[in-house]
Amino acid sequence: MSGAGESVLLRTAGRAAHITLNRPKALNALDHGMVRRIGEALTAWEHDPAVETVVITGAGERGLCAGGDIRAIHDDARDGDGSASAAFWRDEYRLNARIARYPKPYVAVMDGIVMGGGVGVSAHGSVRIVTERSRIAMPETGIGFVPDVGGTYLLALAPGELGTHLALTGAQIGAADALLCGLADHHVPSASLRDLTEDLAGMPVRDALARHVRPPAQGELAGRREWIDACYTADTVEEIVHRLLAHGAPDAKEAAETLLAKSPTALKVTLAAVRRARQLGPLERVLDQEYRVSCAALTTPDLVEGIRAQVVDKDRRPSWSPATLSEVTDADVARFFAPLGDRELGLADAGTTTGEVAR
Repeated sequence: MSGAGESVLLRTAGRAAHITLNRPKALNALDHGMVRRIGEALTAWEHDPAVETVVITGAGERGLCAGGDIRAIHDDARDGDGSASAAFWRDEYRLNARIARYPKPYVAVMDGIVMGGGVGVSAHGSVRIVTERSRIAMPETGIGFVPDVGGTYLLALAPGELGTHLALTGAQIGAADALLCGLADHHVPSASLRDLTEDLAGMPVRDALARHVRPPAQGELAGRREWIDACYTADTVEEIVHRLLAHGAPDAKEAAETLLAKSPTALKVTLAAVRRARQLGPLERVLDQEYRVSCAALTTPDLVEGIRAQVVDKDRRPSWSPATLSEVTDADVARFFAPLGDRELGLADAGTTTGEVAR
C-alpha cells in the first residue's frame, strides 16, 4: 500500500495489483521518480504468485497521463547539460519495453487524456482499454520534439498512413480511432470502469472484459483514409503538405495548416523516424533509435522554444529555427540518428527482443 501524498500509488485487491499515477493537478505527468517506482513495482509483482494481473490508472477525472514532465526537460535543456533528461529517458524507454514484454496481463485504462509518455505506459500493455472519454495523441512536433516512448513503433504499425498523419500533426483521437490504429484493444464505457476494476480482483481478465466491453461510437479516421493514404505516402514533408493542400478535402487542408504551424525540423525528423521504424523490427530497436533522436533534440533550439511557447509562457507563438521546411537539410535530419557510442540505450543488444507478447 502507498501513502496518499505519493506520486504513484500501489495496492493489491484480490488477484490484481494496481498502479495509480497520482499527480492529478499535473494531469499525472511522469517524472523520473514515478518511472522508477513503476519499474520496482513491476519487478515485485512479476515474482509474486498472488498477483495475476497488473492494472494502471490515473488519479482525478481528467485522464491517465498527459505525458512526461516537459517543464523539467525544458529547464534541463536550457540551463543544464541535458544529462538529467537523458537519464530520465533511459529509464522511461526501458520501462516501455518492460511493459511490452511483461509476463502477466498488464491492463491499461486509457480513460480521458493519454498523451506522450502516457501512451508509453499504456499502449504497450497486453490489454488496452479506451472509453468514450479517451483523447489519445502523440503531440511532440508541436513542442519541437519527436514522438518517443515507442510511439514511432506503434504508429508505424497503424494501417496505411494513419500513423504518419498522427505522428506529424499530433492529432487527438478517440476510442474507435485508437482501436483502428492498433493503440487500444477494447472499449469499455467510463461508467463501467469501477465495476470492471472490482471484477478484475476476482476473475481472469478475459472474463472481466466480457462483462463490460461495448462497441464504441463511430470514429473519424476511417472516413479520411482516402486522402490520408494518398497524401502521406509522399517522400518529403514538403510534398505531403503540397498534396494535402491540393487534395480538395477541407480536412486535408486543415491538416496541412496544422503541419505548417509545427517545428519544421521536428516534422522532418518525425517522418524519417516513422519510416525507419517500419524497417527496424522489434520495439527495442525502435526505442534505441528514439533515444538517439531525443538526445539530439536536447541540443536544438526548437525543443526549448516549443516548450516555452506551449507550456511555460503559453503564448502559443513559437519561433522555430530553421523557420521553414526548405531550410531543414538532409544533413540536419541525419544528425538526429547518429550513433551515441558508449551512451547508446542498447535495448536491442540486451537480449530482450524475444517474441511479441500476445495482445
